[in-house]
Amino acid sequence: MTKIDDVARLAGVSTATVSRALRGLPTVSAATRRRVLAAAEQLQYAVSPNASRLAGGKTGTVAIVVPRITRWFFGTVVEAVEDFLDQNGYDLLLYNLGGREQTRQRVLRTASLHKRVDAIILVATPLRPTDVTALTKLDLPGVTISSGSGVPGWPYVRIDDVAAARTATRHLLDLGHTRIAHISGDPDDELAFTTHLDRRHGYQEALRAAGIRPDPSLDVESQFTIDGGIRATAELLARGEPPTAIFAACDEMAMGAMTALRDAGLRVPQDVSVIGVDDHDLAGVLGLSTIAQPAAEQGLLAARILLDPLGVRTADPYPGVAPHLRDAVADGEPPTPSVILPTRLVVRESTAPPRAH
Repeated sequence: MTKIDDVARLAGVSTATVSRALRGLPTVSAATRRRVLAAAEQLQYAVSPNASRLAGGKTGTVAIVVPRITRWFFGTVVEAVEDFLDQNGYDLLLYNLGGREQTRQRVLRTASLHKRVDAIILVATPLRPTDVTALTKLDLPGVTISSGSGVPGWPYVRIDDVAAARTATRHLLDLGHTRIAHISGDPDDELAFTTHLDRRHGYQEALRAAGIRPDPSLDVESQFTIDGGIRATAELLARGEPPTAIFAACDEMAMGAMTALRDAGLRVPQDVSVIGVDDHDLAGVLGLSTIAQPAAEQGLLAARILLDPLGVRTADPYPGVAPHLRDAVADGEPPTPSVILPTRLVVRESTAPPRAH
């Protein structure tokens, strides 16, 4: 196999000059560059992308940090980011925190990322002051998904969780429901982050706009899982008169709610309507009404935003992003520093007017 030393000998230059010439650096004269390129072609020498990057102080790798890769939203985002980066010659290094404090500290507060990656994507990862300090010291470009920017200078890509919850609750109100329960995120669950607070705020805001005072007995906290939805709904039913509708903070919780209602002998939507947030892959199969959020697009846009500081250009500034979402990104030249993407109501069989008693 031909090595860079072979090219250097044939061209009559040093290996460092060969490296600079093949990388197109301006410190090599035109005549020398032609001689090196001719030697490389004669010897059929192929430049190693990894070696070229390392010679330029780059790793060719982007890190993505997620709370739990097994959850639908995080898995969808990671897949979109990985596909996009791969198309542009970058590798993805996944850090799955998995609820483990030791892993969190190792990734966010130590030198775990130092010299291993060129940029960082944080997905719904709450940051403590020590985390922010450690990430800032890395002096790497970064972007957050599904949260506000927690690191100075880092942009974000997210949806408006308050508006999403408001739309879901208004849908139930428009159907005629007034006794509407909310299954919210557990503040002790790292997955809830600020999402549960924003979605609760939107739920309460819609109720108040309709002249309904939020009832604390109809608001139950649980984990963002199917089991969490089952437990929360069972608790709701144990409190007395069941609600006529449930707004769950995510689709997986909504699926759990539908399961618990069925186990209790209640029908969806005849006895209790249910709506969630996400448009999970199984939402259509289960007939679940939901607020669809563009999960994959959030990953695509976050990866795209990182390309400029990494020196990568693409012909299409937002490849893979639907036209109606492109319009929502922002005015002016891409990439936009921060993006709030729109959501949409998807009505299926799980919501209907309340049954007359």
